Amino acid sequence: MPYFDHDGCSLHYEEYGRGAPVLLVHGLGSSCQDWEYQIPALAAQYRVIVVDVRGHGRSDKPRERYSIPGFSADIEALLEHLQSGPVHLVGLSMGGMIGFQLAVDQPQLLKSLTIVNSAPEVKIKSFGDFRQFAKRWLLARVFSMETIGKGLGKNLFPDPEQAELRHKIARRWARNEKHAYLASFSAIVGWGVQEKLSRIACPTLVVTAKYDYTPVALKEAYVRLIHEARLVVIEDSRHATPLDQPEEFNRILLEFVKDVDAMSQE
Repeated sequence: MPYFDHDGCSLHYEEYGRGAPVLLVHGLGSSCQDWEYQIPALAAQYRVIVVDVRGHGRSDKPRERYSIPGFSADIEALLEHLQSGPVHLVGLSMGGMIGFQLAVDQPQLLKSLTIVNSAPEVKIKSFGDFRQFAKRWLLARVFSMETIGKGLGKNLFPDPEQAELRHKIARRWARNEKHAYLASFSAIVGWGVQEKLSRIACPTLVVTAKYDYTPVALKEAYVRLIHEARLVVIEDSRHATPLDQPEEFNRILLEFVKDVDAMSQE
């Protein structure tokens, strides 16, 4: 089980397959396990790298302030450690924010960027925004990770046939350490690189679920700010698209990555 050290933190990662490198970065409160439906599909043709972000999964969970630039620096160190060269980066939710940060700060490290149900900023712009984030913070402070996981599972996977996914996300969420979860949540709120999106130099795919937490219109707006970006909407999906619509998501992702590779060889 491979680990590497960066900035006083031991970080867990895994590798599968051979070929051009594809790096998968998970969201808040998650881990590399949540790419379980993507790894086999991608590893048949690519070198797949998955990582547990600082404070998550089997990586260390230091009691310190976390930040999106700090998470991005960890990913940069991982790529240097692996000597991978430029990667196809796929980021879900918070992982997408990390992808945005890396794309504007170190564009030479990315061959392509895929953003899934995410945004280039999380700013408090109204009292409604403040109330929403304050409510989520208080719930995380008051309730156990297990209780939050059960509620999250019902929200993400409400259909009767999704019972297994509900139970799976609840079990995994319960493994979070509360201090690390709250530190990661605080890293998100107030962060943003939207004014720097013109720096993104690689082909960019934005994937959004029709029923994501934020509307499709929000993604349409920021896609217009990125050179070589396009948007794909996945129907009948919520925030955890790689889990609730894995076949459609994998098809879209593989098609995009293959197209990018083909263009780079012309």
